[in-house]
Amino acid sequence: MLNLESQSRQQPPANPKKTGLRKQRRATFIFMATTLMVVWVMLSGRLDAFHLGFGVLCSLLVAYLSTDLFATHFNLINLNLVLLEHVRYLPWLFWQIFLANLHVLKLALSPRMHEKLDPHLVRFHTRLESEYAQTSFAQSITLTPGTITVRVLPDGVFIVHALDEDSGNMPAIRYMEHKVAQTFGEDKS
Repeated sequence: MLNLESQSRQQPPANPKKTGLRKQRRATFIFMATTLMVVWVMLSGRLDAFHLGFGVLCSLLVAYLSTDLFATHFNLINLNLVLLEHVRYLPWLFWQIFLANLHVLKLALSPRMHEKLDPHLVRFHTRLESEYAQTSFAQSITLTPGTITVRVLPDGVFIVHALDEDSGNMPAIRYMEHKVAQTFGEDKS
């Protein structure tokens, strides 16, 4: 008599790394979809079926498309900490953008504008290690009026165009770098 149980294929045990990554992706997906949906509801202010349904659809789609981006580089605990640090960083960045706007306005309205303008490139090496932190730093520089990140080289060298001497102030740029390092948990001081 044939023993069907012995002939059935036995599956090899699951790889713990793949299983862990799958759980991490699922948790990241759920966290992102929920967060996006909450933001959707807060920004839309509408609770009817159409807007909620569209919000769920968009939140699920964006979470699905971006889960691998976050799940492979951050675990869920680190992702939550980074998001909380962004809550502290963004008001500071908005204040810097406001101050830089006032500075550029003052330059633009000055009768001696041509004397004050000194466009130049500033080249420096960043202490930030991760691509996420470097990208956030480059975007923060570009968002601040009077400066534009021209290029970020693979070895961490930034080339920034500054409108005048005050805009290319290295202590201010280094302080912004420090704030970004705190946000991404790369602050060594």
